[in-house]
Amino acid sequence: MSIELLATSIADRAYDRIRSDIVFGRLAPGTKLRLDRLAKDYGASVSTLREILSRLSSEGLVLAEGQRGFQVTPVSPAGFQDVAAMRLLLETYALSLSFAVGDLEWESRVVAAHHKLAFMERRMVAGDREGTELWKRYDREFHQSLIEACGSQTLLDLYGGVFDQYLRYQMVAVVFRGEIAAEEHRILLDCALARDSDRACEVLTHHVNGCVAHTLDSGALR
Repeated sequence: MSIELLATSIADRAYDRIRSDIVFGRLAPGTKLRLDRLAKDYGASVSTLREILSRLSSEGLVLAEGQRGFQVTPVSPAGFQDVAAMRLLLETYALSLSFAVGDLEWESRVVAAHHKLAFMERRMVAGDREGTELWKRYDREFHQSLIEACGSQTLLDLYGGVFDQYLRYQMVAVVFRGEIAAEEHRILLDCALARDSDRACEVLTHHVNGCVAHTLDSGALR
């Protein structure tokens, strides 16, 4: 492997790891991101880390503080409401497009994604919180699968970034609404198979707004 490819590989791995650690709460909101410590933890140079943190800043996951460095973007009730509204705007639009053209292969991916999510939700309902991160990964995969036939990679990329910001709030609050959320996911699956986008958008709106209300009521974002 050439030196250039090796440097790119190291940078990409460091970016993926830092991003994942922010989204899933291992780097908590408000955490100061010291370059020397990050270099040790993620095996990348200080200059590479500056580029990574600048990139994450453009995604809204890191806050650049000028001469004071970087920190993980703090969370707030208003911030969660803004991210949730953007998620709904993108996802409801993409759902209608996806449901209109999704084929049998798309249906199969949606069913498979729901199967994994439902398995983890049953564990969560039973009180098992050991798999919280995997549950949220499957949650993301299911919602992504619902819209993946929309025909626009730009829309999917934009949605993915917004969903990860939404997911970060959920990981901070560890929000799980139990059987209510699981039932909403089951209905979304049925809507996908029936190509009922109007009903799906209605359920999705209730699903997201219910999560926001539950999170704000818990006081976890204060």
